Amino acid sequence: MVGGKATKVTSGKRDNSLALVHAAEQPQPQPVSVAPIAFSYNERIRPILDAVENLRRLNIAKEGIQLPTIVVVGDQSSGKSSVLESLAGISLPRGQGICTRVPLVMRLQNHLLPKPELVLEFNGKSISTDEEHVSDAINIATEELAGHGKGISNAPLTLVVKKNGVPDLTMVDLPGITRVPVHGQPENIYDQIKDIIMEYIRPEESIILNVLSATVDFTTCESIRMSQTVDKTGLRTLAVVTKADKSPEGLLEKVTADDVNIGLGYVCVRNRIGDESYEEARMEEEKLFESHPLLSKIDKSIVGVPTLAQKLVQVQATIISKTLPEIVKKINEKLTHNLSELDKLPVNLSSVADAMTAFMHVIGLSKESLRKILLRGEFEEYPEDKHMHCTARLVEMLDAYSSEFYNCAESDATKDFLMEEIKVLEEAKWIGLPNFMPRTAFLTILQRKVNGIAKMPIGFVDNVWNYLETVVTSVLMRHCENYYQLLMSARRAGQTLIAKKKERSIRHVMEAVEMEKHTDYTCNPEFMQEYNRLISHQDAFLNNVLKNENKPDNVVIEGVGHIDVRDLRKYSQGVLSQAFDLKVRMIAYWKIVQRRLIDSIALHLMLSINNVVNKDFEKEIVHDLLSPSGGGIERLLEESPSISGKRERLSRSVKVLRDSKETVANIMDRIGSYGDN
Repeated sequence: MVGGKATKVTSGKRDNSLALVHAAEQPQPQPVSVAPIAFSYNERIRPILDAVENLRRLNIAKEGIQLPTIVVVGDQSSGKSSVLESLAGISLPRGQGICTRVPLVMRLQNHLLPKPELVLEFNGKSISTDEEHVSDAINIATEELAGHGKGISNAPLTLVVKKNGVPDLTMVDLPGITRVPVHGQPENIYDQIKDIIMEYIRPEESIILNVLSATVDFTTCESIRMSQTVDKTGLRTLAVVTKADKSPEGLLEKVTADDVNIGLGYVCVRNRIGDESYEEARMEEEKLFESHPLLSKIDKSIVGVPTLAQKLVQVQATIISKTLPEIVKKINEKLTHNLSELDKLPVNLSSVADAMTAFMHVIGLSKESLRKILLRGEFEEYPEDKHMHCTARLVEMLDAYSSEFYNCAESDATKDFLMEEIKVLEEAKWIGLPNFMPRTAFLTILQRKVNGIAKMPIGFVDNVWNYLETVVTSVLMRHCENYYQLLMSARRAGQTLIAKKKERSIRHVMEAVEMEKHTDYTCNPEFMQEYNRLISHQDAFLNNVLKNENKPDNVVIEGVGHIDVRDLRKYSQGVLSQAFDLKVRMIAYWKIVQRRLIDSIALHLMLSINNVVNKDFEKEIVHDLLSPSGGGIERLLEESPSISGKRERLSRSVKVLRDSKETVANIMDRIGSYGDN
C-alpha cells in the first residue's frame, strides 16, 4: 500500500528486473542503530543505485537517455529542506528567500561507518566535508556554480552522504518556487525556477516528490500546478505533507479526498523543530501521530519520516526496475547509430597519395553530377530539389527571355505605324533618283531598335551564369563537404570559372548586338518571303488611307495587326508608299534579328556550359589548388573543423555509451541473479 492506495507491478512475462521490487517489499531486519531512519536494503538496492549514479556521472542524459530520478519540488518555505534533512540526518542551508539555488543531487547510502562521510561533487571536483560544516560547504559550492547573491543556476551539485541508518536513496532537490523576486534576485526568477523544474519533472522516468505545507490549500500550490502539467493523472507523483503539527484541522480530509491527483499517495510528517536532535524529532513525530486528537485518526501507513523513507525506496526500486530494460535498449540503439555515423565519416587522409586519390574521386563525382543535371537532364541525385533540375530551369529562362524580346516595344509593328519611317525618310533626303530607298534610313531605324533591346540579352546571360554559379557551388558542397580544404579551393575555383565565363558571354552578346547595329544582312529566304507577303498589301492599304475619306480609321494588315491611319491621311501617296516599303522591310528583317539574338546566344551558352563541365571545371580547380594560395594537395590532409568536431563528438559519445552499456550490463546480471534466488 502506498498512501493508502493499492499498488502493484504487472508484466506480461517474468522480468528478472522486478526481483529488485520484490526484494524491497519483503520484510527486512532493522539494523541496531539510533540513526535517524533505520531502513535500508544495502545488499540489493545499493548496487542498483550505484549503477544509476555512474550513468548520471557519465552524463548519459546528454545522449538523450533519461535516468530514473526522484525529483523534489515545492513552493518556497514548504519545508523541502527540512524533509531532506530528516531523511539524511544532516543540516542543509537555511535562511530567507531561496536556499537551494542549484539542483542538489543527494545520494544517501547506508554504511556501518564509525562516523559519517560526506562528499560534495561539482565542476569536476570532489570535496570532503562533515556534518558540522556541510551547510557552509554547500553554500560555497553554490556560490561557485550560481554566483554570489541570490541568483540560480542549472549546474548540478551532488552531495554524497554515507551514514549508518539512512535510506539508500538518490533525490534531486530543486529551488523552491517563488513568484515575487526579493532584493538581489532577477526579475524573472519565477521563470528561471520554472524552467529548471520542468526540465527535471517532464521526463516520464522522473518520480515527482511534491512537498506541501499542511497550512495551505493544496489546490493553490504552484508546485502542484507544475507537476499536473506533466503528470495529469498523478501516477508518478508522491506528496509529503509537512507542518502537520501546525495545521492539523482538516488534514485527514485533505489527504484522503485527494483533490489534486496524487497517484502515489501522501505521507504526513513532522520535521525537526528548534534544537531537537533527529532522534528526538522522530520520537516526537511518532508521539504526535499517536496521541493528537486529530492527527491520530490518519492511517499509520501514511505518517512519519520512516514511512516516507520506505515508500521512497520502494518507488525508487519500482521505477528503476521498469526503466532499466528500456535504458539498455536506448543505449544499444544510440551506440549502434553513433558507430554507424562514425563509419560514414571520411577516413582521415594520411598521405599525399591518399589526398590525390580523394581529390580525383571527388572531382570525378562532381563532374558526373554536372553532366547529369546540366547536359543530360537526369535529376535522380536531386529528385525533390527543383532548383537543381537545370535543363528545365534553363529552358524556362530562355523562354522568358524570348517572350520579353518578342513582346517589347521595339517588336510592336503597329505602334505609331509609318510615323517614324516618314520622319527618318524626311531627314534622309538626298539628290538622286525618285522613290529610291536610301540605306541610311533603314540603318537609322535598325540601330534605334537594336539600342532599345541591347540590355535584354546582357541581362539574360547574366542571370543564367548567376544561376549556374549556385548550381556548381551546390554540387561542390555536396561532394566536397568531407574535405574542407578541397571544398574551399573548389568553391573558389568554381566562382572564378563562372566569373570568367560570364564575362566572356557578356562580351559575346555585346559583339552580337553591335553587329546587328552596323550590318543589315541575311541570306535567310524567309526575309524575302515575308517582305513580299507584306508588300502585297501596300496598294490596298494606301487605297484605304487616301482614296476614300469614308473609309474606317482602323485598317487591318494581315500579319501586322490593326493600324490607326487617321494621322497618315495628311501625307502624300509617294511619302506613304516609300514609308510603307521601309516599314515592311524592317518588320521582315527584325524577325531575323530576333531569332539571331535568341538562337545564337542560346547556342553560345550551351557550348559554354559544355566546356565548363568537360574541359574547364577540373582544370580550374587543379590550377587553384596548386597555386600559392591553394596550398597544394597536402592541404587536403587537413580535416574540416565541422568533420573533426563531429568525429570528436561521436567518439566521445561512443565512449560514454560503451561505459554505460558495461555499467548497466553488470547490474542487469546482478538483478537476474536476484530473481534466481
